[in-house]
Formats: sequence, C-alpha cells, structure tokens
Amino acid sequence: MKKILVANRGEIAIRVMKTAQKMGIKTVAIYSTVDRDAPHVKFADEAVCVGEAPSNESYLLGSKIIAFAKELNVDAIHPGYGFLSENADFAEEVEKNNITFIGPKSKAIKVMGSKLAAKEAVKAYDIPMVPGIDEAITDVDKAKKIALEIGFPILIKASAGGGGKGMRVVEKESELESQMQRAISEAISAFGDGSVFIEKYVASPRHIEIQVMADTHGNVIHLFERECSVQRRHQKVVEEAPSAVLTPALRSAMGEAAVRVAQACDYVGAGTVEFLLDENHNFYFLEMNTRLQVEHPVTELITGTDLVELQIKVARGEKLSIKQEDLKITGHALELRVYAEDPLNDFLPSVGHLDTYTIPTGNGIRVDNGFEEGMDIPIYYDPMLSKLITYGDSREEAIQLMIKAIDQYHIEGVQTTLSFGKFVCKHEAFVSGAFDTHFVKKYYTPEVLRSEMEIEARIAALTALKQYKKDQQVLRLPIR
Repeated sequence: MKKILVANRGEIAIRVMKTAQKMGIKTVAIYSTVDRDAPHVKFADEAVCVGEAPSNESYLLGSKIIAFAKELNVDAIHPGYGFLSENADFAEEVEKNNITFIGPKSKAIKVMGSKLAAKEAVKAYDIPMVPGIDEAITDVDKAKKIALEIGFPILIKASAGGGGKGMRVVEKESELESQMQRAISEAISAFGDGSVFIEKYVASPRHIEIQVMADTHGNVIHLFERECSVQRRHQKVVEEAPSAVLTPALRSAMGEAAVRVAQACDYVGAGTVEFLLDENHNFYFLEMNTRLQVEHPVTELITGTDLVELQIKVARGEKLSIKQEDLKITGHALELRVYAEDPLNDFLPSVGHLDTYTIPTGNGIRVDNGFEEGMDIPIYYDPMLSKLITYGDSREEAIQLMIKAIDQYHIEGVQTTLSFGKFVCKHEAFVSGAFDTHFVKKYYTPEVLRSEMEIEARIAALTALKQYKKDQQVLRLPIR
C-alpha cells in the first residue's frame, strides 16, 4: 500500500494523513471549491477538486471519487467518519474497482446500518437488548398494543437513524399516534427510509461505547470503553475514557459482548459497539458504528495505540499484533468537540470568519485540528472546528488540564462550545461522575452559562486591574 486517498475533509482527513505519512504512505486529499485552501489540502502529497461546495456535489460523489482514485493510481481509500464512511454501496464500489476500502466489508456496513437488521444479526450471540419489538412498524393500533405490553414511556426510533433524527419519546398512549407520524416523517426526510420500531425508554441511561478492532484472520479485540453521555440533541459533545462508573467485571462483560457483536457480522477493521447502561448497571445493545469514531483519540491515549495505523495494517491483510491480554488502561483522557456553535442560543451553528485562532499546547494536551486563523467557517458542513483532548494520570488531572487548555484556546469571530466544555468540567455532577445522558437537560441553561461567564469576566478584570496597579507602583519607585 503506497498511496491512500482520504475521502473526507477537516481534522479527520489530517488525522489519517499524519499516520499514513508516519508509515511512509503517500496521501491524496479531495476537496470542494470552498475548501480549496483548507489545511487538509495543503497537508496531502496530492489533492484533487471533486466538485462544488455542497457535499452532495463533492464529498458524497462516490463514483467520481473512485474515478479520481484510479486516475491517480491510489491503492486504498480511507473514508474517515461521516460522508461516505457508512455507505455500503460506496464500499462495495471501491472493492469492485480493486481498491482497498480501509473499513469493514460492505455486507457488515449494510447489516449494522439498519438498527433492525443489527438486532436480528446479534440475536443468536447472547447480547442484552432493550425490551421492545425488533421489526418495522407503521400500524398505530399494533404500536399501541406493543407499547402497553412493555409499558410507557417508550422510544420510537428510525431503523436507519442517527444523530437523534427519527427518534421520539412517548410518555403516554394519547401521544403515540402523533409522535409516531412525526418520527416516520422525519425518518423519510433524513434517510429516505420511514421504517421505525419501538422499544422501552430507558429513563436515566449512560451512553457507553466499546472500541473494537478485527482483522481478516478471525481475531477480534476490544480496546475498552468510552463514556459519551454528555450530549446535546442526541449528539455527543464531551467524551472520556475510561468511564467513571464501570467496574472491572462490567467492563469485561461489555467488552466481550462488543466482540460478539463484531463476530455476528464478520466485522473487519475499527468499529464501535454502543450500549445503554441503566441506573442499575444493566447494559443493552444500541447499535454499531462501522467506522472510526470522532472520539477515537481518548482510546488511543489510554491504550497507547494508533487506531488509524491498526486500520491500515488490517486493510493490508496483516494479523493484529495486539492480543486482548496485552491491553491495559493507563491514565485518563477527555475530549471536547469544539463546534462553531452558540451555546447561548440553543447550540445553533455560528458561521463566520476566524479573526483569531490560537490552539493550546503543552504536556497532556492534544488538538486534532482542521482550521487556521483567517479562514471562513463554511455553512455546508458539520461545524466542528477541532477536537480538544487532554490526558492525565487520573480523571481529576485530565479534567483540570481540560479547563486550563480551554482557557488557552483563543477563538474570535465565531461562537464555540469551549465555554460549554468548561461549564461541564466544573459542574459537580460531571466531576463526581454522577451524570447521565440528560446532563444538559438537567443542569444546563444559557442563563447559567451567561452568569458564569460574567463572573469569570469580572474576576479577570479585577486581576488585570490589580496587576496594573502593581506595575504602576514599580514604575514610580525612585532610581537609586
């Protein structure tokens, strides 16, 4: 494998290219017209424009990307996350054109891409499931009957769903019909597939995911868990590894279950098995993401591995060099997704110009970054600027380092989630580890954040004034 095309943009494209470069592999970037001068384009050995700014005219044009790959004698394509990373048809087309797809086989992507098909696939593998129905349903009367059997509240979920779309919590029978129609409508709009199913709503869950890696020789390992319970609109904002609540026995049981899920679909490469953990520490299979996750750096830091390197080696047909017993957790890592979003305005995207953009540096601080000062934030893509990751010997150290790193991260021109990240890291519920996926709903309001920011601003002003007076006194001292 001498040349890899990275079918993505931003920080993940650079992240993949850094490992490829380390392995002596040439890289090809793709870009849209609006990304012509983006950092990932400059970082690559070669770059090619695939179309106009909208992703459906550039980054989602699978056949066009493959045509460029063949033209440039590319050996493999790495899809990153998002865009075409979980598109089974794209993976299959890559394979048919004798190019290595750095990811699972198209069959596994197809099975795990449907929550219903995934449930069916893992049935025989003794995986705990949330009570509910594992078939598509559109009949409201049948839905009511099932709901009454498993008990309210229930959750209506789109089979093809992701990012919280096509998902509705129903508290009582009278709300079921309207919420079901909304879920179906949203699922059709977002995924072109209106299939929905019903399961028991787990009231106070934690979102725990297990990183797995599998080779083509039948070896499957897990690289422990990530805690991803701090979310807004069902999307993660703060992630950490390991979880503050998992015991060694529970960690082992969830890890083994994740391995069985991977075996259920003959998985190859890096993948993530997601579970819900209830207040009694019972865990239930949620879904499998058949790609590298946004939050993979926290796993890399606590295990001392390079997941992209393992992906590439597995794609080359190599056996995994790591056995399960070789892996252990060392230290603690946190990740904050730095979005160009306004936490004071319902986390709405904040497009604009990066007038100031200075990232923090230092021991235990890692920034997987896709932007630089002077750039505009395009309105066409996910508004994530970077991932801020901190690593310490303990959870407490990683949290304190994150607060320090946030203070050193200077961004002007757009609103970001940095202030929200600081709010999380200083909140008693997060610090104690006693939180769930309702953290934002329970503890966060724009008013609380605004109040904290005003207090911090006053303290900073008083500190600056004190220092100014001190400096003035020094200047007035007589010369002897």
